[in-house]
Amino acid sequence: MPGGSNLKPQGIRSGAALIASEPHETRERFLNDLSEGELLALPYLFEFWAFDHQLPPEGDWTTWVILGGRGAGKTRAGAEWVRAQVEGNGPEDAGPARRVALVGETVDQVREVMVFGDSGILACSPPDRMPEWEAGRRRLVWPNGAVAQVFSAHDPESLRGPQFDAAWVDELAKWKKAQETWDMLQFGLRLGVHPRVCVTTTPRNVEVLKALLSREGTVVTRAATEANRAFLAESFLAEVRARYAGTRLGRQELDGVLLDEEDGALWSLDMLDGLRVDGVPDLDRIVVAVDPPVTGHSGSDECGIIVAGVVTRGDVGHWQAYVLDDATVSAASPAAWAQVAVAAMESWQADKLVAEVNQGGDLVAEVVRQIDPMVPFKAVRASRGKVARAEPVAALYEQGRVHHVGAHSALEDQMRRMTQAGYQGQGSPDRVDALVWALHELMVEPAAKWRAPRMRGL
Repeated sequence: MPGGSNLKPQGIRSGAALIASEPHETRERFLNDLSEGELLALPYLFEFWAFDHQLPPEGDWTTWVILGGRGAGKTRAGAEWVRAQVEGNGPEDAGPARRVALVGETVDQVREVMVFGDSGILACSPPDRMPEWEAGRRRLVWPNGAVAQVFSAHDPESLRGPQFDAAWVDELAKWKKAQETWDMLQFGLRLGVHPRVCVTTTPRNVEVLKALLSREGTVVTRAATEANRAFLAESFLAEVRARYAGTRLGRQELDGVLLDEEDGALWSLDMLDGLRVDGVPDLDRIVVAVDPPVTGHSGSDECGIIVAGVVTRGDVGHWQAYVLDDATVSAASPAAWAQVAVAAMESWQADKLVAEVNQGGDLVAEVVRQIDPMVPFKAVRASRGKVARAEPVAALYEQGRVHHVGAHSALEDQMRRMTQAGYQGQGSPDRVDALVWALHELMVEPAAKWRAPRMRGL
């Protein structure tokens, strides 16, 4: 990664960030105090330039997975990790590893990206430690005798026989024979005291990756494309933001998020993407729904705060609802979340604030009234479980009658983990609970009232 004063200090753990943020005189003094040898070595000291997500975590891990968006610096991190494994203190000194496997989808991709690419091993290596590419044997050989062999995921059997003490695996999630190749690689990692693997990949919902992430001994770092914005064309960032921000493809390819689906989920990403809209029609009602946490300290659940509106033209069976905003706050005191909820009321000119009071009882209303004594407030109590309350709301989505205005990633992540067997995520689905209360108020309860007189007339 090139250096210079254009490095952004935010989110970077490197010495370069500290120097770049100093006054010009301090930067000049730092450079002038370096010897000629130190100046020559500085561009190759990756720990000095690296972003936080490009440096391996501490600890006794076996596999380091770097999940990142396109252009997030994954390839550079993998190449530098290989350097750190094979290089010693001097050009001919041994490093921690002597036999490395470089595994990509095809041999061509390994050669063009991992070896010869702009962020590949050769581009990162200093002249006195530059490995030699032996094309006929498809391998790199370092001055100290370390060797890195190239393998294709299209040919898992080629990994049967060789043995290694380290491996760099690139774009595992897109391999067609991912599981077979990964298994063959594991059998070959039998040299040295503690063989390790670095996996650089854009996440995809594939079993081999999900299993790897859940395995003991795996550590993960994550980074969005934006993390490496200092070294990406602004026109590229503007274009991909405009096209893909908030979409499923954008969350995967730009944000580096693994978009997995739970079995029996009430909502899916395909469903939500199909109901996403950019604009808001004239709404007849707007509510702010709140699911307060039991407590208000750093270890408490989030306070779910969702804003939603409805168009009530035609009979109730044709009403359309719109999820407008997710104003959820974390680890907030009662006064803090009440302030946010009331502010959302004012911002959206909402008609009513709906809040669950199972946990706080009358105190919930009292906290809200302290912020605004005149706020239209409705207390609701949960008499059924979360899934039973969520199912009629999920049915509205299946009917195409609820739309998300823009993207609400955190809310949608919780929605995809709400299954018929219960919530499969960590903590409490506070955002989903607030969403359910909002749509019950706007859609489910009016429909029930509309049906009741007709049922009595049967």
